[in-house]
Amino acid sequence: MNFDPEERLMMMTPVDREAPHRVLRLQDLGIGDHPDPEFDEFARRLAGRTGAPYAMVNFIDEYRQYFAGLYTPAGPPAGNDAVVTAAASAQPGRVMDRDHGYCPHVVVRRKALVLEDVCDYPRFAGNPVVDEIGIRSYLGAPLIDHTGTALGTVCVVDIEPRPWGRTGLETIKSMAAEVVERIQQRERSRLQVRAG
Repeated sequence: MNFDPEERLMMMTPVDREAPHRVLRLQDLGIGDHPDPEFDEFARRLAGRTGAPYAMVNFIDEYRQYFAGLYTPAGPPAGNDAVVTAAASAQPGRVMDRDHGYCPHVVVRRKALVLEDVCDYPRFAGNPVVDEIGIRSYLGAPLIDHTGTALGTVCVVDIEPRPWGRTGLETIKSMAAEVVERIQQRERSRLQVRAG
């Protein structure tokens, strides 16, 4: 029997039947395909609250993830032209393949995921972000809007194992709720402008 690394990667990435609907919803909301200063600021606050070196507001389509909000120790890439691919920069960038990282699992599961040391979980230890970026711990929660659509995630990662604990879980869930509320406020404002 031959080992096919592509097949293994496909098995590790969850099937996402909601992706086509999510893409339409994100387009309707006008988010998920460009940097957003408000989401960058949110990611900075999230990193500060959790003590993590990296934080993201992530929107996922059928093929990729887009970090509309990004905080790294060096700060977010500047401007719309700064679409940095994670593997090319050896740190999280604005764009990542859908089969990299743990956010696709959170979106499909529709609940938070706490990985204090990704190497403790065979399913997650083989993820490309472990070798390419050096990710060792992850904490993420889904962004589920009022239509029931899982739009993406908020997450933090570290290159060291982290004991996130109950406090980390509560923090990531409350911060996800804050982002969802902000997205819904934006949508209400846009609808009022259209109606007015």
